Amino acid sequence: MQQLEQALSELKQAQSNLIHSEKMSSLGQLVAGVAHEINNPINFIYGNITHTRQYANSLLELVNLYQEQYPNPIPIVQEKIESIDLDFIISDLPKILISMINGAERIFGIVKSLRIFSRHDEAEMKLANIHEGIDSTLMILQSRLNTNPSLANIQVIKEYGKLPKIECYPGQLNQVFMNIIANAIDALEDDSHSESMAANEANPCIIKISTKLLESEVVEIRISNNGPEITESVRNQLFNPFFTTKPVGKGTGLGLSIGYQIITVRHQGELQCISAPGKGAEFIIKIPINLQ
Repeated sequence: MQQLEQALSELKQAQSNLIHSEKMSSLGQLVAGVAHEINNPINFIYGNITHTRQYANSLLELVNLYQEQYPNPIPIVQEKIESIDLDFIISDLPKILISMINGAERIFGIVKSLRIFSRHDEAEMKLANIHEGIDSTLMILQSRLNTNPSLANIQVIKEYGKLPKIECYPGQLNQVFMNIIANAIDALEDDSHSESMAANEANPCIIKISTKLLESEVVEIRISNNGPEITESVRNQLFNPFFTTKPVGKGTGLGLSIGYQIITVRHQGELQCISAPGKGAEFIIKIPINLQ
């Protein structure tokens, strides 16, 4: 019976690993492809905005020169000036072009985050910046953090310590961050739905992410939220394959299980969850700087 139970457990773990591996491989290819396709047109737009801004400045200089030399234009020209509100265009056009440049730079940042997150070409162990991985994950989840009109925005508090680059599998670590933070958002959203708007404003939803280097050359990453408590009975099963508290169709029960394997087996580290009434839940990740 013990051998059968062990064989069944190993079969479940192998199945979950296989499903996750295929899912993450497809997701990595998709994200990398989207980043590449976005990058080409935004390069074209950004490159042409610079020239457009120069041309617009030249035309505005010409208009100003014309107004200085011909302060009293003929009636038909004066009528056109008034109909198009020339003074407003002169003041607003440079602002529009600056906004377009800022928007293009924002898209460049999103593309960079997509590439960092997917790590499609970085399946092997390498030196990586943990903070870049966390920031790219937050960028991917930005829409869920800020665009739900029925809830107050979720505040993200980052307390980053000074960390060296560590030996790791960056893409896999990013998947762990994604699962934990996405679960925190789910918990805060479910909790907020049960509260009034006044209560939500008085007690805003918070996700806190902190990092520090421990004396034993181990990096500690803490991801906490002020949502509902995770009971002890649930915590005992949290990292089991296919265990989920979410309704059918919303959760597979694979995210935290695979995350546990990535941290404990692939990175020789630790992953635990602590929770208490009124204090939400906190996931603590510890991984060594150097993998043996």
